Order: sequence, then C-alpha cells, then structure tokens
Amino acid sequence: MNEASSSADTETPRPPKRVFHFWRCFWLAFLVVSLAFAWYSFYVPPNDIVWAKDHDAAQQQAAESGKPMILYFTGTWCVPCRIMKRQVWADKEVAALVNANFIPVAIDVDAPDNAAIMAQYQVTGPPVTIVTDPAGKALNWKAGGVGKAEFLELLDGAK
Repeated sequence: MNEASSSADTETPRPPKRVFHFWRCFWLAFLVVSLAFAWYSFYVPPNDIVWAKDHDAAQQQAAESGKPMILYFTGTWCVPCRIMKRQVWADKEVAALVNANFIPVAIDVDAPDNAAIMAQYQVTGPPVTIVTDPAGKALNWKAGGVGKAEFLELLDGAK
C-alpha cells in the first residue's frame, strides 16, 4: 500500500460549510409580506352606521324625514371599497355625522336588482359615493375611493 493513499484515507472529513440560504429567506419574507398585505386589503372592521335595507326603503325614509341620502355603490370584491370601509365608514366621527344627518344605503353593484339604480345614476363600477336630496336628485358625488377628509368635504359640499 502506498503511503499517500493511506494518509488520505485516515484524514478526518471537514464539517460541511454553513450556507446562507438567501433565496429561502427571501421567499419566506415575501410570503409573510404578501399575507400581511392581503389581510390588510380585505379586513373590514364593523361600523356603527345605520344602513337602510335597500334603495326603496332609503328613499321612503328620506322622504318621511326630509334628510338627504348617501348612496354608496360597492362590491364584495372591490379592494378600494374595503379600504374605504375601513378608513371612512368605521370612523366614529363619520358614523355620528352620517347617522344624525343622512339616510345611508349601501348598494351592491353585483346584485341584479340594483341594475336600474346604477343606470339611473350612471354608475359603471365601484366605489361611487353619491349624496342626494330626499327626492333622490344627486347633489354631489365622488367616483373612486376617498379618505375621511375628502368624504367630509363631499358631505359639506352637498349641503
């Protein structure tokens, strides 16, 4: 036997190198951030607004009380609508103002029963917020998601 080969056989193996798994960490971080964003996009806290059951009930209630209506066209799949529900409708100041001075009604754009109302106000997609007088005539409107300050300006502009 050769001395060189016998010394190679008796050499102790080195421990494996610790490899930083960059891509494993990257994708794990990406997954966590994506799940947090999805939760943020779809989370909607409850609100204290007294919503009318449907447009006809709101119209009758507005005619009896003399209060203007807020028509909020929304969809269950609409992310800007959910963000608006979280940032505007869940706000205590907004809820108090709306409940005291308006008849609010949320109108689902996906419901076939609401097609006539959408055509009446020329709404093509959510979110759309319209402030009307008690008779249903549009006073002020805003297409797209709005923040609290812009929503309060919308209500002030309709007075």
